[in-house]
Amino acid sequence: MSFSFAPAVREQVSLLIALAGASGSGKTKSALRLAEGISPSGKIAFIDTEARRGLHYAEQHRFLHADMRPPFKPGRFVEAIAAAEATGAEVVILDSFSHEYDGEGGIIDWADALAESGTKAPGNWKEPKLAHKRMMNALLQCRATLIFCLRADEKIEIVREGGRTQVRPLGWMPICEKRFMYEMTASFTLSPDSPGIPRFDLPHKVQEQHRGFFPERIAIDEDAGRKLAAWARGGAVPAADKRSDGPRRGKEALFADARTRAEDGSFALAEWRGELPERAQKVLEEIADELDEIAAAADARDSGPADDSDDGFPGDTPASVGIPAGEVVA
Repeated sequence: MSFSFAPAVREQVSLLIALAGASGSGKTKSALRLAEGISPSGKIAFIDTEARRGLHYAEQHRFLHADMRPPFKPGRFVEAIAAAEATGAEVVILDSFSHEYDGEGGIIDWADALAESGTKAPGNWKEPKLAHKRMMNALLQCRATLIFCLRADEKIEIVREGGRTQVRPLGWMPICEKRFMYEMTASFTLSPDSPGIPRFDLPHKVQEQHRGFFPERIAIDEDAGRKLAAWARGGAVPAADKRSDGPRRGKEALFADARTRAEDGSFALAEWRGELPERAQKVLEEIADELDEIAAAADARDSGPADDSDDGFPGDTPASVGIPAGEVVA
């Protein structure tokens, strides 16, 4: 098989965008506003796993709607997206995509069912993880823009310090397969105290060329969608939004982002650092040892049985502990 090469030109680039947050954080509204900016003609399809809640926005926005019901196996999401593309949709919203992970018939439920039936040993994720990987390969080949709405939980970790057990808050974490967010063009975490506004002090991924499309303290809107669409088509990169301080942020904010990324492990930290400008990477050298320690602890926490230790699937990590953040346990 022969290969041919041509000069690299940015044109017709596919976009994968994730919006994570708790209930009331503005995920669905933000997704619709972003979609309308990307496709002003209204070629938007909405795959609804939330008992038709997407229809709450039918009077405010124009879109095609599909009611997706259990089981939420990975392959069914591929089928739904293909059906949406067949209608001519330029943007497909999946709300909530967290069901693929922990919904009825999702990959956790699927693995549990196999274990309970006796057909698979507990912790054997071969079939679910293979289906998930196939789904991811299909998503990466989509030509429509995909916007994923994800639920998020406030996570904690239990640590032993000074002979006492401490509960340390880790912030909001998206409910999805661990490596899913790495495949995104951009991802944001929203919170109920500022609906629709990206929290850059929480987990996020924004490439340098897209930073100006999402100014701090400004809600995700149609303008951000228009700029992303122009960039994806190969047009000139729009100027940074002047409504706020834009992407320029202080050293402490950069350190906070770095510590958050380190909590996701060494792989996530290295990927995030690799996308930073050289100047920012040099600034992070001040806390390099601290970041390495945090990432190493996260890697150790996520490691498990040898056959599944790097799958990115559950079963390898301790169960959540129902203790309020900040409480000290003797």
